[in-house]
Amino acid sequence: MSVGTSSAPGAQQVPRPSASRTGDPAGLGFDPDDLPDGLVVADEHGHVICFNAAAERMTAVRAADALGQRLEKALPLEDLEGRRWWQLTDPYGGLAIRRRQPERNLLLPGGREVLVSARYVRTEPTGPVHRVVVSLRDTEARRRTERSHAELIATVAHELRSPLTSVKGFTATLLAKWERFTDDQKRLMLETVDADADRVTRLIAELLDISRIDSGRLEVRRQPVDIGAAVGRHIQAYVAAGQVADRFMLRIEQPLPALWADPDKIDQVLSNLIENAVRHGDGTVTIDITATESPREGEDTGTSVTVSDEGPGIPEESMNRVFTRFWRGSKRGGTGLGLYIVKGIVEAHGGTITVGRAPGGGAQFRFTLPVAAPAFMA
Repeated sequence: MSVGTSSAPGAQQVPRPSASRTGDPAGLGFDPDDLPDGLVVADEHGHVICFNAAAERMTAVRAADALGQRLEKALPLEDLEGRRWWQLTDPYGGLAIRRRQPERNLLLPGGREVLVSARYVRTEPTGPVHRVVVSLRDTEARRRTERSHAELIATVAHELRSPLTSVKGFTATLLAKWERFTDDQKRLMLETVDADADRVTRLIAELLDISRIDSGRLEVRRQPVDIGAAVGRHIQAYVAAGQVADRFMLRIEQPLPALWADPDKIDQVLSNLIENAVRHGDGTVTIDITATESPREGEDTGTSVTVSDEGPGIPEESMNRVFTRFWRGSKRGGTGLGLYIVKGIVEAHGGTITVGRAPGGGAQFRFTLPVAAPAFMA
């Protein structure tokens, strides 16, 4: 059934479009219900001719009720100061050179916040508006990002406060009362300052890594890497620091493909995974290095490294959160950023990383890297 609706006094009657949510009633060339964002289109008279499923979901308005309505009635938006947005912007009677409205936060009835942008389609540069195309996006994703950034700042600020307080306290004490302390006391305080300075340096390095990972700017400088020797160096460092040599088992399956990767970043990955196994696991820490199918399409072989322990492991309900920011597990210290950075480094190499339960019952981390040989060696 057609219902006549006037756009203004004396305006012609415009037939109301079909309320069907499928097809292409607005002549867009695609089905608007396929879009993940809300889409509302008004014609040259200001009547809604497209109201897709995502717009229905966000506004809680049925497409059947919105189609044919005036745009400002079907989509009554207000800015954060309570002013009616369509009266402020006036798409049909405003500046003839205006072609768009940039994305901004606006409010739907009931106070729900959405991100709105609009495009004014004109047949001529300064001609009348032929279509108004409005895009609606949920603010929840942006809010999650903002919360994540706020948590990162709060966590790092907390982690920085402790070592910096220690550094300030010891240096102020030494400067004020240098002659009152023995050489052994001075050495102890300076060693503490040195260790705290290293901790601050690590935190800053983690921040830089996260920034590069999030922005996709993490650089990988590929060189030939002997992954077995790299693991061996980490084991030797733990033994030199007092760990029992029998606690580590390194198994290397030969032959291994030649691996080209960033040696410093691979060391960072190995350091984090082995440290987690040593600190939070029990029993033997087993590192298996094998040749495996490459995670990169077009390559036959890759290198896989598996780090397992015999501790309590990771609860099943936590498995999907292990590589997220700030995951620490139960009774774990640190910033909770290490595994997030590990995943970013592995993926920057074109690799994959997984977590599961080891045969001995503990945690098992496995990362796989493509061989990534340079083009001149292909």
